[in-house]
Amino acid sequence: MINVPELFGSMVFNEAVMKERLPEAVYREFLKTLEEGKELDISLANVIAGAMKDWALEKGATHFTHWFQPLTGATSEKHDALITPQKDGTVIMEFSGKELVRGESDASSFPSGGLRATCEARGYTVWDPTSYAFIKDGCLCIPTAFCSYGGEALDKKTPLLRSMEAISAQAVRVLKLFGHKDVKSVKTTVGPEQEYFLVDKDVFDKRKDLIYAGRTLFGAQPPKGQDMEGHYFGIIKPRVQAFMKELNEELWKLGVPAKTEHNETAPAQHETAPVFATANIATDHNQLTMELLQKIARKHGMVCLLHEKPFNGVNGSGKHNNWSVCTDTGINLLEPGDTPKENAQFLLFFCAVIKAVDEYQDLLRISVASAGNDLRLGANEAPPAIVSMFIGEDLEDILKAIASGTALDTKAVEQLKVGVHVLPKIPRDTSDRNRTSPFAFTGNKFEFRMLGSSESAACTNIMLNTAVAESLRVFADRLEKAADFKKELDAIIKDVVNKNGRIIFNGNGYGEEWVKEAERRGLLNLKTMPDAYPHYLDEKNKKLFARHGVLSESEMHARFEIGMEHYCKTIKIEALTMINMTEKEILPAVSRFEKDLAETVINKRAADKTADCAYETFVLKELSALTGRALDSVQRLKSLVRDAENVAGITPQAQFYRDRILPEMENLRASCDRMEEKTAKDYWPFPSYGDLLYSVK
Repeated sequence: MINVPELFGSMVFNEAVMKERLPEAVYREFLKTLEEGKELDISLANVIAGAMKDWALEKGATHFTHWFQPLTGATSEKHDALITPQKDGTVIMEFSGKELVRGESDASSFPSGGLRATCEARGYTVWDPTSYAFIKDGCLCIPTAFCSYGGEALDKKTPLLRSMEAISAQAVRVLKLFGHKDVKSVKTTVGPEQEYFLVDKDVFDKRKDLIYAGRTLFGAQPPKGQDMEGHYFGIIKPRVQAFMKELNEELWKLGVPAKTEHNETAPAQHETAPVFATANIATDHNQLTMELLQKIARKHGMVCLLHEKPFNGVNGSGKHNNWSVCTDTGINLLEPGDTPKENAQFLLFFCAVIKAVDEYQDLLRISVASAGNDLRLGANEAPPAIVSMFIGEDLEDILKAIASGTALDTKAVEQLKVGVHVLPKIPRDTSDRNRTSPFAFTGNKFEFRMLGSSESAACTNIMLNTAVAESLRVFADRLEKAADFKKELDAIIKDVVNKNGRIIFNGNGYGEEWVKEAERRGLLNLKTMPDAYPHYLDEKNKKLFARHGVLSESEMHARFEIGMEHYCKTIKIEALTMINMTEKEILPAVSRFEKDLAETVINKRAADKTADCAYETFVLKELSALTGRALDSVQRLKSLVRDAENVAGITPQAQFYRDRILPEMENLRASCDRMEEKTAKDYWPFPSYGDLLYSVK
């Protein structure tokens, strides 16, 4: 029987372990350093490193690594042994404060987006002491930031930490005006729900598209997909349950508070979700979750697919980003509260989010943009590409009443003069959930549902933190100068409702009517990554990130270049994979089937000139036309891929891939999928959708 409390965090050098192993004075000084955000003294680092090394050796570790998150979207690690050679030919186990706090990695092969030349290889990893070290596969992993020789961020953690500092600074300014003199910092908390598919490894290994692209590029629809809707919250299959059991145990060892597990809507689709943690730790935990999902699945003879749309015709996978704001004293600033004063404070922070989402809807769309997510957004399982907010009718009515200065009928009282300071208690759940909304208020947090399953949660939270920090900065500036605090507070809320209320939409986000209404409201409809990403470099966005010290202009340009290059490379790999599969597998297989059909006709007619060959001749005729169309598409696709390399400029090149190559890929797929429907199963060269979706029994 598993002792979960004993297992949880057993491979983490957490605060409890530090308190036990560090001298009391060192432990207290370390906590003080974290609270005040000071640089860690090297003498303190040496003591911590020694204790960390002894603990790691006891746990069986032989190496250490600075674990970081470069702009590839994955995590990186270079292992160094915890040994120091001695003159007598022996070694001692050693780990210094210098090795703990800073490392150096060859940065030349990581994406840079022009921040440095290829020959400038030096990159530094710097310990993030707010995220605990842990042991994974016999290696002591130290979460770190990653920067260039010139100090530019080459990772996702650094700007995330900067954005957390930005929102904390502005939120503290506002809170002091409400009398919270004891609040020293504010943290954004995140709980990312992770969706994924599981397929049998033997079936996966027979599909080059899954191996190279992570999604199926071909596949006729099976007789049964998710039509019966019986998989959602259904009984978990024993093989999957065994996988989930081991996944939870490994996550718990690493201090990841995995809480929820269930079947999702599509066959073979599942979800895991943790308890909330601060944004940087939640991001670290989610990266570990994605790694362990894939690693443990293979131990159980399965492969975990994290692509946003691995199968056409069934739901894709997202990563719902549940986001809230809490003080270091334990107050959730998005909890409505029981008193008028708490109501006023809640509404101000609530309006800060409304203002941020409206004014920086482009950045939120950019934060979820990828070639994979383009295939998911707007489908029945995902919100549309238009950013909007669902807040429920009760809260919308309250905000409108404040803006108009009218009275409001409520369930709490029959008639109430509405002013910010005399509001009734606002119910925690003010309305039903709206799963079609990209950004929904769900009681005491916001759920941002547009994020794709394979992407890091860092980018979304960088954008969200920084945009809300800007709203709070504007509010604090106004309130600090105000002669009448209450009057100015009312004015701020009215301004937000009147200027930014267009972003609020409580209806059906899947309907075509909403697309037209959103256009009327002036909301952005950035359907694809090449539509969205150029907005990264809009002047207002450059000013936003510079003002709060989150990203410099050069760092923004780098991320823009890297993102667009990744989009182009992704589609290029997919196109080349389709060409390879069509030429090497599909056309030869169909040709063999055609040959056998033709020989059947010949043999039938030789035996009986009047023999009925209707089936054979009908299929032969159709397959002959389809193979011809497929061959034409392959030739055009080859030419287009060559042409794409000669398109000058990353934005025009991305647009070329979207406008010219993707449509031709769809043409090729349509022909091949039709051939699959007409070709006998024994001839088809790789497993079908039915084989994949129902492979785990």
